[in-house]
Amino acid sequence: MANSNPTNTFCGWLCLSGLILLMDQASKYAVERTIEYGERVEINSILNIVHMMNPGAAFSLLADAGGWQRYFFIALASGVSVWLVWTMRRRPTRLEAASYSMLLGGALGNLVDRVWRGSVVDFLDFHWSYSHWPAFNLADTAIFIGVCIFIVNTIGSRNHQVHDEGDNSDHENNKGMR
Repeated sequence: MANSNPTNTFCGWLCLSGLILLMDQASKYAVERTIEYGERVEINSILNIVHMMNPGAAFSLLADAGGWQRYFFIALASGVSVWLVWTMRRRPTRLEAASYSMLLGGALGNLVDRVWRGSVVDFLDFHWSYSHWPAFNLADTAIFIGVCIFIVNTIGSRNHQVHDEGDNSDHENNKGMR
């Protein structure tokens, strides 16, 4: 029955966030130590490993904003991380907790970069022919997966709720006809 203990479950989700953070930072460290800044290493026809620094947000949003964005994104990631931990303590469903855990691990990974390095290390460069997706990292991947889980869970919950409400109203209508 150890799995039913909310504290153990909360700690487990925090451990997943910590694992994401560690994998993200280890991969960024490896890229920094093995690939020169701006260099591309071709892995296959659709993936390069690159060493890029992104002072902005996703898709380099606000990258040229003059430096204030670093502190803005540090504050934003810190606030979101505190909110995610608080929300995870409230015993969300398993899918919600998985989503929050992925988001937290990713947010912390990029937060560490902003505090320690001044900007985020990006290294995954997917491309097709001459079109490149903006480079990203494992923290970004965790955030993306966490958002996808959240969206799917939210849509699924709403569909389930609408279906249940429809069943209840049909039951009430049939009750009145007897």
